[in-house]
Amino acid sequence: MLKIAIINGPNLNLLGKREPEVYGVQSFEQYLDELVAKYPTVNFTYFQSNIEGELINALQKEGFLADGIILNPGGYTHTSVAIGDAIAAIKCPVIEVHISNVHAREEFRKISHVSAKAKGTISGLGLKGYELALQFFL
Repeated sequence: MLKIAIINGPNLNLLGKREPEVYGVQSFEQYLDELVAKYPTVNFTYFQSNIEGELINALQKEGFLADGIILNPGGYTHTSVAIGDAIAAIKCPVIEVHISNVHAREEFRKISHVSAKAKGTISGLGLKGYELALQFFL
């Protein structure tokens, strides 16, 4: 059974409430339930934190256990060299996902300390980006 870890960064716990015109009205937990039902042969783990060090700990843990990681580092994309370094240090591939199109937003969002370390990046396709990342691993 394929083991996929989904790790979400800051403010993604507010999906469904936060800026619904950008991020939609569905919570991530609701979306994850749909993914689990649609892909019963995948063993999903899910972790979300607003704290940078906790995200690094999750990457380090899952990076040697999972077959793949789907990571939405949220705002840490643009500020965290340490998250990029954690991705470089682990064994399994990481697909970076962003719900919004970060390149169509503020100028500072065009900088990523994660993208160069990730296997690939999906941006701007809403929650569907997580399923597309999963398709890569499948």
